[in-house]
Amino acid sequence: MLQKLKQDWFSNIRGDLLAGIVVALALIPEAIAFSIIAGVDPKVGLYASFCICVVIAFIGGRPGMISAATGAMALLMITLVKNHGLEYLLAATLLCGVLQIIAGYLRLGSLMRFVSRSVVTGFVNALAILIFMAQLPELTNVTWHVYAMTAAGLGIIYLFPYVPWVGKVVPSPLVCIVVLTAIAMYFGMDIRNVGDMGQLPDTLPIFLWPDVPLTFETLAIIFPYSAGLAVVGLLESMMTATIVDDLTDTNSDKNRECKGQGVANIASGLLGGMAGCAMIGQSIINIKSGGRTRLSTLSAGVLLLLMVVFLAEWLTQIPMAALVAVMIMVSIGTFSWDSLRNLKKHPLSTNIVMVVTVIVVVATHNLAYGVLAGVLLAAMFFANKVGHYMHVGSTAEDDGMSRIYKVTGQIFFSSADKFIAAFDFKEALEKVTIDLTHAHFWDITAVAALDKVVVKFRREGTEVEVLGLNEASATIVDRFGVHDKPDAVDKLMAH
Repeated sequence: MLQKLKQDWFSNIRGDLLAGIVVALALIPEAIAFSIIAGVDPKVGLYASFCICVVIAFIGGRPGMISAATGAMALLMITLVKNHGLEYLLAATLLCGVLQIIAGYLRLGSLMRFVSRSVVTGFVNALAILIFMAQLPELTNVTWHVYAMTAAGLGIIYLFPYVPWVGKVVPSPLVCIVVLTAIAMYFGMDIRNVGDMGQLPDTLPIFLWPDVPLTFETLAIIFPYSAGLAVVGLLESMMTATIVDDLTDTNSDKNRECKGQGVANIASGLLGGMAGCAMIGQSIINIKSGGRTRLSTLSAGVLLLLMVVFLAEWLTQIPMAALVAVMIMVSIGTFSWDSLRNLKKHPLSTNIVMVVTVIVVVATHNLAYGVLAGVLLAAMFFANKVGHYMHVGSTAEDDGMSRIYKVTGQIFFSSADKFIAAFDFKEALEKVTIDLTHAHFWDITAVAALDKVVVKFRREGTEVEVLGLNEASATIVDRFGVHDKPDAVDKLMAH
């Protein structure tokens, strides 16, 4: 128990605390921006980021992962806030948390195993593109000072690690933020800074129960939004956990993460914050800055609140160019450059799934749509591929009046027609034996195909024997098949 506690919390103290500072600084403008997108006061996003980050540090399923207010969630809140106000958003946040906890107990986190690697790669590449595109407004219609500061920031980020002694000790994104802020303040540069994003709160959050009527009418209003927030939040969190798993070569508990996200969102709603989820960009900043354990997540949340409340005067001086440089670093580091190099090596279907996922996410700015499109395409390609591996061979008996058909492979909706077409119903035979020892029947379409084959032979006056069904196939055939029931022909015609 103590060993587990040390591993999860205190095995990387210096790295976690330094990474927490970088993440906290990078969270501030994003939380403000997401609040503006949702149409609420900046403190709603900042309080949410603090609360979710702190809670998930204790009960989340993935050490070192950062959760806070996100753009994907903010986009789903716009209409609710516009039509019904902040109180309904807080109520929807609470219900979102409840739905996510239920999803965790239903073990829906395990569904991530159905998301193929090509979908994950497409998701990551799309997110990298969106992160980069989100920085473009800060680089449009600005003075040359902004470009110079951004370039200097990128130079610091990529070159500082090579500085002897300190390069590997202090995270280069933190150095970038501190140095560029000092330069901007010393020269009095008139460039956009964090203070221009919105007013920072000057008080700690307080317990706040949403002031909405506890009626079915309220439930009818918030449920569609809560369900959407729960799905998008869990999807982005599960994808983030998978990516951080790869980056750190460790495993995460996806179902625990579902429950943790739910509890964190409930806590956020009770403290006046909006719903949030895991953030891929900030999680990668944390990992690349040296954060590994739950302490990095906790320190990011705590430091975020302390900075916002007590160091607001200094934070407002941080130039946006410094944070743009950090986020460009994140987008470059997030993008899977190997996926471009492997386009010629990987199968066409894999490339199509990856590219479609990227296009849909970038076009809609909705991560859920892109992942759904990718998963559906991957499932279709997989079903088509497996269907081709089904084979039916036949041998004639010595008397010339009997034939044995041996079926190998998976029989389901994709291969059912090929299964039927493999039999010659016009051949004059007294008996046909269908050997299914090396075959498996998966669905009612496969069972219906077997029924059709058997009945067609019987119509020609041929005796049919079916043998070799494994236990699982026999169960589904006995339950849904009609060829071995009385009046099989009439029942098949009825189907």
